[in-house]
Amino acid sequence: MRKMCLVAMMLSLGACQPQGAKDGSATATATAGAAANPQSEDQKTLYALGLSIGKSISVFDMTPEELEYVKAGLTAQVKGDKPAVELETYGPKLQELARARSTQKAEKEKETSKKFLEDAAKEPGASKTESGLVYKELTPGTGDSPKATDIVKVHYKGTLPNGTEFDSSYKRGEPTQFPLQGVIKCWTEGVQKMKVGGKAKLVCPSDIAYGDRGAPPNIPGGSALVFEVELLEIVKPPEAAPAGAPGAPGAPATPPSAAQKK
Repeated sequence: MRKMCLVAMMLSLGACQPQGAKDGSATATATAGAAANPQSEDQKTLYALGLSIGKSISVFDMTPEELEYVKAGLTAQVKGDKPAVELETYGPKLQELARARSTQKAEKEKETSKKFLEDAAKEPGASKTESGLVYKELTPGTGDSPKATDIVKVHYKGTLPNGTEFDSSYKRGEPTQFPLQGVIKCWTEGVQKMKVGGKAKLVCPSDIAYGDRGAPPNIPGGSALVFEVELLEIVKPPEAAPAGAPGAPGAPATPPSAAQKK
């Protein structure tokens, strides 16, 4: 019973009220207040369970009223009560609903991003390409420009239209390296416009970024993205190993024990 009450508290449910409570509404309010400020390790862990559940169902983009039905279903399952609907009947419909809600949410996000992209294209020094990419040079580079087949080393940070930062190599403390053909189309196109030593802003419509699916949980489907990219280096590909060397065609593979040595 204690475990069920903790789960209900975590989700702000009033289903597990202490026996003898005279004012269920007041008890539910007090429980919700306590659950919003977990103290013990168990309470914090259960709160994390709520975060995990919330993250996994965020695709449904529910209203507060709809969330109440989820809470009711969760409460019935945890308490062992008879459910109001049959899981065997309605469970298979979850994927269809998730897909419909995800598409609906992405369309709203794209509509919101539309004006943001238009405003970005009007900034001094910005140019819009045929793909929809808005490119703006921030610091001129003096080196070569990469080709689509090149590997590049960059520093960057990525933000949503509202300014929320979702990724940053600066915060990780080291640049990142990747083949230009192995990233989103916005980067493949935009970074080729840069020169080594330069810095640019890439404003990417979702069509050439992460599309309607997004990259949960940080990037919503349909969202435009903003990247500030600093091109540090065009990385030379590794030289082919001489015949007979470890890793060369026809040569024995490097032993796992040797490969694991630091």
